[in-house]
Amino acid sequence: MDIQGAAPAPREIDTSGLPMDQAQALVLDELRALTERAEPFAAILLMPAPPEGRTPAASASGTSTADRVRTLKLIRPGLTALCRGLAFVAPADIPAERAEAIHSGEQLWGCPTMATQDVTAARAWAGARVEG
Repeated sequence: MDIQGAAPAPREIDTSGLPMDQAQALVLDELRALTERAEPFAAILLMPAPPEGRTPAASASGTSTADRVRTLKLIRPGLTALCRGLAFVAPADIPAERAEAIHSGEQLWGCPTMATQDVTAARAWAGARVEG
């Protein structure tokens, strides 16, 4: 069986056990690393439950919302060129503004996105994106 031409499996990034700010920073770091490989990819992002109340501007990890926005702007060209899709697996109780950001897809991320609560559906969607 020749697997040389086979598409790579989607990358699964599990941030479900992290605080939201750390999860966001990890997702951006992982996406940056994927774009630096300069190969097409899709990713499944297992997101944590949202924090109670408002998210602070600066996190315990030292990254601010502004830092995360700058990072996204820096990696967006790579996402546009290489990312075949980002599948967000979010808990049922995700706040409306977070759901909006996920569904803004290409406007925010520069590549197709989908959001679901079903990891199996996310894996299937991401797998189809890298194969097609």
